[in-house]
Amino acid sequence: MRQPAFWSRPPASPGLAARLLAPLAWVWTAVTRRRLRRAGARVGAPVICVGNLTIGGAGKTPTVAALVDLLSARGVAAHVVSRGHGGTLKGPVRVDPRVHSAAQVGDEPLLLAAVAPVWIGRDRAAAARAAVAAGARALVLDDGFQNPSLAKDLSIVVVDAGFGFGNGRVIPAGPLREPVTDGLARADLVLAIGPEAARAHLAAQWPAQAGRPGLAGEVAPLATGMDWRGLRALAFAGIARPEKFFATLRGLGAEVVGAHGFDDHAAYEPRLLARLEAEARGLRAQLVTTEKDAVRLPPAFRRQTLVVPVRLEIADPAPLVAALERLGL
Repeated sequence: MRQPAFWSRPPASPGLAARLLAPLAWVWTAVTRRRLRRAGARVGAPVICVGNLTIGGAGKTPTVAALVDLLSARGVAAHVVSRGHGGTLKGPVRVDPRVHSAAQVGDEPLLLAAVAPVWIGRDRAAAARAAVAAGARALVLDDGFQNPSLAKDLSIVVVDAGFGFGNGRVIPAGPLREPVTDGLARADLVLAIGPEAARAHLAAQWPAQAGRPGLAGEVAPLATGMDWRGLRALAFAGIARPEKFFATLRGLGAEVVGAHGFDDHAAYEPRLLARLEAEARGLRAQLVTTEKDAVRLPPAFRRQTLVVPVRLEIADPAPLVAALERLGL
């Protein structure tokens, strides 16, 4: 689903549509607050939750990957637990990239399975127990901040500094899954991802966020030796904010001669791929996409498409390291 334009309006002037939808937002908030009063299960290993307060991408997947790398460097066997959004399997099941497709387990779990053992399950507590039984010493819960099924030992709220919290309203009046004050009250750390100027603007606009223990980071292209300068690229992306990917590609020096943004987790049907292939041929351009999109492509199409890998760079991980040490990790 594409987000309505009024969700991105400044909080001071959210627009008529947001005001008209306010009663429904109050209902959503009441239901969420009631659900979150439930006590979560303990499964025998610390649970580190990576979530956000808005619908759509904020940088959770790169954050999970960076967290797993940090835990691994500290000698901690960490497994990822995910609902498997977009997949057909109910689980609990361990994701195997050699066997499973994105249609079965979801694109993000399939992508993360390259860096850590990943378990999916509609019942996240059951998936977590399976991970612990398989040897996990720590669990990284991907996108479970508003899910009460597991007790969290450390909650990291990720914020896209450029988008912030949108118009500051709860669904359907805005992009928020819950009020900012509610979410920040439960967060142990807030990670703002984006350029320094965007992070400063976010802090000024939302002082409550600035008052929480914080981390700052940027998602940057991974150095692979690929020279993107002057490459004629037909870029496409089915992520929450495709324009960020197109800007990254231009920043690498590529000449983006065509750019197509699709819905987050978009399924690439054969007719759509044929159109992209024909357009690239006509423009004498190279097809380029994101890592998350690449795992949803059929093998033949993936072989002719370049991918821009990215990684999260945390400016000062000391607050995160201290939080992990408090958990004995």
